[in-house]
Amino acid sequence: MIVCWKGLLSGCGLLLVVAGLAFAGNDVKPEDLLAHHLDSIGTREVRNGVKSRVVEGAATYKLLVGGSGAIEGKSVFASEGQKAHILLKVAAQQYHGEQFIWNGSKSSIAGTYNDKTRSEFADFLLGEDAPLREGLLGGVLNTTWPLLDLDGRKAKLSSEGLKIVDGRQLIAMRYKPKKSSDLGIVLYFDPETFQHVMTVYSASRAAGLDSVTYQSQSGPEFSTGASETQSARQNETRYRIEERFSDFRTTDGLSLPTHYDLRFTFEAQSGFTKTVEWDVTTRQVVNNPGLDPRNFEVH
Repeated sequence: MIVCWKGLLSGCGLLLVVAGLAFAGNDVKPEDLLAHHLDSIGTREVRNGVKSRVVEGAATYKLLVGGSGAIEGKSVFASEGQKAHILLKVAAQQYHGEQFIWNGSKSSIAGTYNDKTRSEFADFLLGEDAPLREGLLGGVLNTTWPLLDLDGRKAKLSSEGLKIVDGRQLIAMRYKPKKSSDLGIVLYFDPETFQHVMTVYSASRAAGLDSVTYQSQSGPEFSTGASETQSARQNETRYRIEERFSDFRTTDGLSLPTHYDLRFTFEAQSGFTKTVEWDVTTRQVVNNPGLDPRNFEVH
């Protein structure tokens, strides 16, 4: 991967002041949430002044279910406008990590095993590229974050109210891309700071049926396609991506998470389940670097 930028990381010391307004009950309007969320990132002037970003960090890859083990590596998030390059790298003997590119119109999902095959996670994103296409993967770490220009994306948010997640009360918003997707996508926000703290993507497929059933942590299950979905559930393959963001700090007037946790789980029709995790800690953030266009080439 090539990541080039000009200049040094400027000093940070500005404190972000966010209104401590919490929504009452489940009466959460998407337009209100969006306005407060954007303010939680930074002022409009500061947000609009950032055209590109590089975020470097340490990463630990872990196999949580379906095996065990952990290996240290590194992470690089490079973004410019609606383009993004995400690198999660380890120096394992066979597996070298993940590399995802969105060039604004097409995606590239690298095969990172020695034989050039892809991981289960990469294969899933190859078929369901909405997290990349919509600029969701990586959250506010990337300039592609769709809530920065929801109208331009022609995407919609719909409220699912306040939900308890891991013992914590969060605001849940379902994200609906302009282009239909087989994924159920739910964004979660802190009700006091309005920071985006979690995204859950989920889908399941029944063998032999042209249907997809969506299941989110925040709401009831719903389905499309054949009516036999319920009876075929035993033969479903289920997928789930969870992104968690925490330890927000201010850099150049922008409040960004310094801890990022990415988990992918799939439950095969055979009953085999595998969960992998990337645990990322940010070390350096550079806003408005000069990025080499080759970072976003799709092969």
